[in-house]
Amino acid sequence: MRNSPTGPVVRFGVFELDAETGELRKGGVLLRLQPQPAKVLALLASRPGEVVTREEIREHVWGNETFIEFDQGLNHCIKQIRAVLGDQPDAARFIQTLPKRGYRFIAPVEGAPPEPEAPKRRRPGTVLVAAVLVGLLGGAALIARLFRPDIPRIASIAVLPLENLSGDPEQEFFADGMTEELITTLGKIQALRVISRTSMMRYKRTQTPVPRIARELNVDALIEGTVLQADGRVRVTANLLHGPTDRHLWAETYERPLDDVLSLQREIARAVARQVRANLSPEEQARLARSRPVHPEAHEMYLKGQYHYYRWKKQEFAKAITYFERAIALDPDFAAAYVGLAKTYGWQWIQGSLPPEQAYPKFRAALKRALEIDDALPEAHYVQAVAAWYFYWNWEQAEAEFKRALELNPNFEEARFEYAWFLSTMGREEEAIAEAERAVEGDPLSAPANLALGSVYFVARRQDRAIAQLLNTIQLDPNDTRAYQFLAGVYEKLGLYEEAIATRKRLMVLSGARPEAIAEMEDVFRREGYEGELRWRLKRATHPYSAALIQARLGMKDEAFANLEKAYAQHWWAMVQLNRSPAWDPLRSDPRFEDLLRRMNFPR
Repeated sequence: MRNSPTGPVVRFGVFELDAETGELRKGGVLLRLQPQPAKVLALLASRPGEVVTREEIREHVWGNETFIEFDQGLNHCIKQIRAVLGDQPDAARFIQTLPKRGYRFIAPVEGAPPEPEAPKRRRPGTVLVAAVLVGLLGGAALIARLFRPDIPRIASIAVLPLENLSGDPEQEFFADGMTEELITTLGKIQALRVISRTSMMRYKRTQTPVPRIARELNVDALIEGTVLQADGRVRVTANLLHGPTDRHLWAETYERPLDDVLSLQREIARAVARQVRANLSPEEQARLARSRPVHPEAHEMYLKGQYHYYRWKKQEFAKAITYFERAIALDPDFAAAYVGLAKTYGWQWIQGSLPPEQAYPKFRAALKRALEIDDALPEAHYVQAVAAWYFYWNWEQAEAEFKRALELNPNFEEARFEYAWFLSTMGREEEAIAEAERAVEGDPLSAPANLALGSVYFVARRQDRAIAQLLNTIQLDPNDTRAYQFLAGVYEKLGLYEEAIATRKRLMVLSGARPEAIAEMEDVFRREGYEGELRWRLKRATHPYSAALIQARLGMKDEAFANLEKAYAQHWWAMVQLNRSPAWDPLRSDPRFEDLLRRMNFPR
C-alpha cells in the first residue's frame, strides 16, 4: 500500500481514492464526488472482487436507524459513482450490479484499505438524531483529521446549492429553499463574508472544480452538501472545503423532524462558525440559538412561494402570493411568509401588474404583521426601508431601516445594493458607490447587484464606468430588461443615439414587442432622427412618469410637469430618481422642478 501525505490511497485504473478524505483523482486531477457516494465507493474498493450486499452497505454507510429511503439513496450514490468513473451498468468496468443482492468492485485494486467500520447503533426511540461525523474510515485516525488544528483562516464562505437526494424534480424547491435559508442564517455572522443566493444558484449541478469556484467568488471556503426530506423528517449533510485546495476540512450530518428545520439550520451555522473560528457576539449567539417550531406544510408552502418569487416574472409573482397565503393560513405566526407576501405585492405594484391602490394596502398589512411577530427579521426591516423610500418618501426612516436590516444580516446584499441606490438618490454618491461595490463583492454574479452599481455610476456622472458595468450586467444576464433600459439612457445622455437605438431594439425584443413595431421604431429613427424616435415613443408611453421623462428631453416642459404632478399624486416609486438622475437635467433650472423636490422632502 502506498501512503499519501494525507492518508492511505488506493489505485484502480487511472483513478486514485484517498480513503480518509474521500478525494478521488484521475491522473492527478481532483474529481467532484459528494461525501455519501464517496463512502460507498470506499467500502466497495475495500473488498475488491467480493459481493457487498445492500444490507452491508446500509449498515456501514447509513446505519440501521436512518429515516432515509435507502433504496433511493443507494441508487443515487451508485449513479453518481458511475458518472464520475465513466462506468456503464451494462458494460461495467468498475462496479458490477447483482440485482436484489448488492454490488461487486471488479477492477484490480492496488492497496485496498481495511473495510470501514460501520456506524455505531443508536438507541431506538431517539427523537433528535445526533450529528454524526461523515468520513470514509471510522476510528481515531478520522477523528484526528476532522478536528486537526491546521484548518486555515477562513473569513469568507460560499454555500453551493444543496443536492436534492430525493430524485424527484418536484422537490427541487425544497433543496433550493434550504440552500437559501442556510445562506441567510450564515449571513448573520458578522465575522464571515457569505456569498448571496443569486450568485450561488448559478453553480447548481455544476461540475466546476472547487478551486475555480473559490477564485471566481473570491472566497476562502465552500460548503457543499445534500438534503432529503421523507417521512416527516429532513436530513442535511454539510461538507466544508478549503477553496484554494478543495481539501476536506469538516463534515457532519444533521437529522430533524420537519417542524424543527429552523433549529437545524442554526445548528449548522453554529458548527461552521466553530470550525472556522469565527467570533460570535453575544447577540449573534442568541439569534443563532433562538428558533421556533414551524408547521411542516406551512414551511413547504413558504419555500414554494420563494421558489416562484425568485423567478421575477408577473405570472410567477401571482403563484408566489398563492403559496405565501397558504403558508400563513397554516401558520398565522409565520413572519417570513408575511414578508414574502409583502415584497411580492410590492413588486406587482412596481411592475404595474397591480394598481397601487390595490397593492399597497395588502403590502402594508402583511409587513405590519411580520414586524409584530418578529422585529429581529432582517428581511422585514429591508422591506420597510423600501416602503419608506419609494412610497412614503420618509428618507430618515428609510435609512434607519436599511441600517437595521444590514446590522441584523451584514451579508444581506439585496438590502445593501438597494441601500446604495437610496444613497444615490440622496446625492451621497461616494457612499453609494462604496456600498454598491461591496454588494457586488458579496454577490458577484448577481445581475441586480451589478445593475445597481452601474446605475450608481450613472447618477454619479461616471458614464464610462456606468457603460462598462451595465455591459457586464448584460453579460451576466442577457435577458435583464432593466439593464438595457439603463444602458439606453446612458447612451442617450452621451448623445450616442445609434447605440441607444440598438439597445432599445434589444429591449423591445425581450419585452415581447411585435416585429412590426420594432421595424417602425428603426424606420422613424432613420427618417426623423433621435427626436422623431422620442416622439414615436411618447405616443406609446403607458405611465405619466415615463411620458414626462420623454417630454423633458423634447423640451415640452409644461406637459412634462403636468405628468410629473400625476406621478406625484400617485406616489409613483420612480419619483425618487428626480433628485439626482442626469435624465432630469433638462428640467432642473425650472422653479417648478425645485418646488417638486421640496414637496418630496429631499435634503437640500
